[in-house]
Amino acid sequence: MDKVVASAAEAVADIPHGATLAVGGFGLCGIPAVLIDALLEQGASDLKVASNNCGVDGSGLGKLLGEHRISRVTASYVGENKEFARQFLGGELEVELIPQGTLAERLRAAGVGIPAFYTASGVGTQVAEGGLPWRYDSAGNVTASSPPRPTADFTVDGVARTYVLEQAFFADYALVRAAKGDRHGNLVFNQSARNFNPLAAMSAKVAIVEVEELVEVGQIDPDSVHLPGVFVHRVVALTPEQAADKRIEKATTRERKAG
Repeated sequence: MDKVVASAAEAVADIPHGATLAVGGFGLCGIPAVLIDALLEQGASDLKVASNNCGVDGSGLGKLLGEHRISRVTASYVGENKEFARQFLGGELEVELIPQGTLAERLRAAGVGIPAFYTASGVGTQVAEGGLPWRYDSAGNVTASSPPRPTADFTVDGVARTYVLEQAFFADYALVRAAKGDRHGNLVFNQSARNFNPLAAMSAKVAIVEVEELVEVGQIDPDSVHLPGVFVHRVVALTPEQAADKRIEKATTRERKAG
């Protein structure tokens, strides 16, 4: 039951080329930065990643992207990474862009064994009708695009609406960061870092978690557990320096008024 491994390098050592990853975080909030760095050193490539976004240039998943180690991204937001945009528009990267809530539910659905679900998000758009560019060539021509998704009509609260069918995202591995965890993998997330992290862990065959504080079993009140250890397979305890190293994506300040 003790899921603690000695290092991040050991935790990601068996991730192969071509693996499908679900990665927690939102922007740079709650990203598993230490595990990402370990995977960068490990060398796996041709990775298919599902995450809200792909980090920023030189940070988070942006490090893997900058080394051309990611071949496909399923995400909701791409705006803060110039290299991401360059690779996508230059034909080097395949991108599936979907609504944020749909991405969250695709991960959660995988975790609870639901292969597909209907949602109203994307109905009447290219999300449902198909044709969203997934890949370009170097000349800017679309070489792969999203297929049409099945739709169905349901009556909810007396109102008939059309819904689009979305498939769950089943990942091979998940990379996740938590504020606190015990040796059985029970996790607690800090405020907004509880974004895609629990969902990413749920979706994967092997969930790997870096924790800022490792405690013994029984030290976390069961009512305080955000994600039970049944979803977690490996736990890496961060050093105080690693836990404190959190980059601010955009720092906005203003002068204090005197007095």
